[in-house]
Amino acid sequence: MTQKRTPLEQELLEKAAQYLPGGNNGNLTFREDLNFLVREGRGSHVYDVSGNEYVDWLMGSGPMILGHAHPAVTEAVIKAVEQGSTFFATNQKAVLLAEQLVEAVPCAERVRFTTSGTDACFQAMRTARAYRKREKVLKFEGGYHGTSDYAQMSVTPSASEEFPQSEANNSGIPRAIRDLMLIAPFNDIDTTTTIIDAHHDELAAVIVEPLQRILAPQPGFLQGLRQVTAKYEIPLIFDEVVTSFRLAYGGAQELYGVTPDLCATGKIMGGGYPLAAVMGRADVMSVFDQGTVDSESFVSQVGTLNGNPIACAAGLATLDELRKEGAYERLYSVGNRVRTAMMDMFQENGIPAQMCGEDAIFDVFFTDQPVTNYRDGLRADTRLMSRFNEGLLERGILKGGQKYYPSIAHTDEDVERTIQAFSEVIPTLRG
Repeated sequence: MTQKRTPLEQELLEKAAQYLPGGNNGNLTFREDLNFLVREGRGSHVYDVSGNEYVDWLMGSGPMILGHAHPAVTEAVIKAVEQGSTFFATNQKAVLLAEQLVEAVPCAERVRFTTSGTDACFQAMRTARAYRKREKVLKFEGGYHGTSDYAQMSVTPSASEEFPQSEANNSGIPRAIRDLMLIAPFNDIDTTTTIIDAHHDELAAVIVEPLQRILAPQPGFLQGLRQVTAKYEIPLIFDEVVTSFRLAYGGAQELYGVTPDLCATGKIMGGGYPLAAVMGRADVMSVFDQGTVDSESFVSQVGTLNGNPIACAAGLATLDELRKEGAYERLYSVGNRVRTAMMDMFQENGIPAQMCGEDAIFDVFFTDQPVTNYRDGLRADTRLMSRFNEGLLERGILKGGQKYYPSIAHTDEDVERTIQAFSEVIPTLRG
């Protein structure tokens, strides 16, 4: 069932191998015989250079919640382009988008734009260090906060280190970073509290994905984390690059009812364009304002494309659509139908699998044991996951290594086509 490749696409794949390290941009990669190059996206589908069509559950790794090339976003972007691409000066659209972000996100009183989720998380940690005048940050094992040196500690660790010791999971990271990052187990508030109690006077911040990859917080975990950080006046940072405007219009903060001091956001708020932001309490965010803090507290954060007007135009158009009645009901309905059908088929075929996440973002672990943290996930059969994903891709169903991103653009036909692919692939995973 592997899709056919035209001579043009084959030629381009060969050029990719020649000019790009590993033949890719560093993101999603495929088995060689399944490799393809995206030509365009429309709604809930993408098309490769050979013209093959895929139902897309990757959705640009999350930002395309309205679907590819949504008419309202496209129109807004075209109008913005006609007015100029970038200015290195504060622009009207950035101010209007900042206003909408503050109205939407519970913790947001001030906004500072940047261009990527990686930088938003990095800047959030730097902001907390400047405000708190401490250097260490606590993160959670398996949590992903981008590719900065700090964020790349204990993302995919061996799990042989004892908490709170960190482990670098990328090359080129200075050894000194290891001493600046403390690690705790996600969804274990007792161990986390013990670590914070012991190191509270050294901590600048605690950073967490409120929904870590696809692991939903256990009841009381985020509330307990908020309580212990507030006790010691340690800034709590939510990394909502993935979850903001996905789990709810106000993000995970709205869905779970816990308000941090700072948050990093990106993806959806930029409408598919390079845009992200740090948001939070006015007093913490004051470190960006040279007129209100001393030189020792001031954080200089210059970026050529900060608050880019084209990206802000896309973000404004996207948020306008998400505020329309029924948008999130549709999103959750699509996700629920897919994940319910998937789990039903795993059970019917006797394949051990644990469904994790929320209807708006989810996937499975192939194990018969519950998965609530990174180390639980190490028990899962990753080879079975690869076979499952590759079987779906062969049938024109595109997803990432582990995450389904439902969108408002996914149709009933897309859902049925995906479920049909499940029915063909899942029985092949037995034995």
